[in-house]
Amino acid sequence: MNEHMARFGRRQFLQAGAVAAGAGWAVARMETPLLAASGKEPLFKISLAEWSFHRTLQKGDMDNLDFPKAAKDLGIEAVEYVNQFFKDKAEDEQYLGELEKRCKDEGITSVLIMCDGEGNLGDPDNAKRKQAVKNHQKWVHAAKRLGCHSIRVNAHSEGSREEQAKLAADGLRQLSEYAAPHKIGVIVENHGGLSSHGDWLAGVIKSVGLENCGTLPDFGNFYEYDRYQGVKELMPFAKGVSAKSHEFDDQGNEVRTDYRRMMEIVLDAGYHGYVGIEWEGDQPGEREGILLTKQLLERVRDELSAKA
Repeated sequence: MNEHMARFGRRQFLQAGAVAAGAGWAVARMETPLLAASGKEPLFKISLAEWSFHRTLQKGDMDNLDFPKAAKDLGIEAVEYVNQFFKDKAEDEQYLGELEKRCKDEGITSVLIMCDGEGNLGDPDNAKRKQAVKNHQKWVHAAKRLGCHSIRVNAHSEGSREEQAKLAADGLRQLSEYAAPHKIGVIVENHGGLSSHGDWLAGVIKSVGLENCGTLPDFGNFYEYDRYQGVKELMPFAKGVSAKSHEFDDQGNEVRTDYRRMMEIVLDAGYHGYVGIEWEGDQPGEREGILLTKQLLERVRDELSAKA
């Protein structure tokens, strides 16, 4: 057993590995005992962000069309896509139809599409900002076609704090106005720059002032900003939550984030929607890391359910 496995704890590591090996898939599919016994709606639902499999996808060992089944095999019944893994398919009706069919066959709910590489919605250049808005519009339609409730976008800009807030709000407002008739949300993740400052991003969303424009608080993307404060500031506008994970201790807890404390903040805001697993760690492998995050979320959910 290598040093990292020792840090994980033999029992947790082997439990995750057993499930990932195949014989334990049935275990992964089961509800946690407390929720199954109570018959009540869970405090929150669990989804899987496609970025959790980004190494496998980038190596070509998995295709975007395989993602719904990969999620279901891990006992997760809702998915969050990343547009870079089907970048040229946003307007391909046949492809989207096949993806929708695979979700239906597996009993998978499509939650959102994370959109990157389509230009800066807060670009100081008016023409480039408008082009970025236009570039994102095809993903609004793709999200609608797949049954997602939102697209996740970024609020990158340049200039002073105030200038960036104004520019980002302008681009987000334009895109949100376009998405509104399609009943699609435009949600912003804390994803670097000023967007990783909860107070700044919350102010931008307030400035946009549209119901379908909100946030996707990510536990891990605050950098030089307190993550708990940041999530608390973004939760009033949240239409999704991203449970980022990198590393676990031998008790099955995420090393960088106190998940119980974080989920108390999420629930205190009245949020009971999907919480998306986003594993970014190097070790263990992707499936094992996803399962460890899932197990932690389920444990915290059971503890908070018993407390409620």
